[in-house]
Amino acid sequence: MRTTGLFVTFEGPEGSGKTTQLQRLGAWLAQQHIPFVLTREPGGTVIGEEIRDLLHDCAHTEMHARTEILLYSASRAQLVAEVIRPALEAGKIVLCDRYVDSTYAYQGYGRGLPLADLQAITQFATGGLMPKLTLYLDVPVEVGLARRQQSGETLTRLDREAVTFHRRVREGYLTLARQAPQRWRIIDATRAVDEIQTALRDELRPWL
Repeated sequence: MRTTGLFVTFEGPEGSGKTTQLQRLGAWLAQQHIPFVLTREPGGTVIGEEIRDLLHDCAHTEMHARTEILLYSASRAQLVAEVIRPALEAGKIVLCDRYVDSTYAYQGYGRGLPLADLQAITQFATGGLMPKLTLYLDVPVEVGLARRQQSGETLTRLDREAVTFHRRVREGYLTLARQAPQRWRIIDATRAVDEIQTALRDELRPWL
């Protein structure tokens, strides 16, 4: 059994399939009797889920980019305090569907907000907590958006952004990955579901 926690985040553009893959990875850890917590952003707590509903509601087209980042950060602060830090202190693996890199990709590169401001807000919200490993599922924007359309799931306010926005987000992710190669692992998410899952397990296994 692990004596120290491990914080792993999953990132990707819309339609990358990361949520499905994360759930499958959690099931794999459970089969091996490895203690873990699976959570998501925004959300993961009662307060966070209410904020998630507000952020994703397509009716809120008037939401300003600064309002958006502050709401995401409020959800994140609650998640870190209530779920992530306690789990890590208990020696568990934390698998989180999105985290701070989503802020930099979506509100920074996507919305054009200053990265220095976002970093300061994020530092305050998280107390400086960063993941040890970030698994990024990469997929071309057009492919990802087509998957979202075909999934039958309700599209969120962000799903409905222009293709140019989503292209900036993806390029932002790839830039972030190049800047911190020791933490990031890029996974080709255009492959078959089982192939992607195998790649994720291979990346995680050395940390177990």
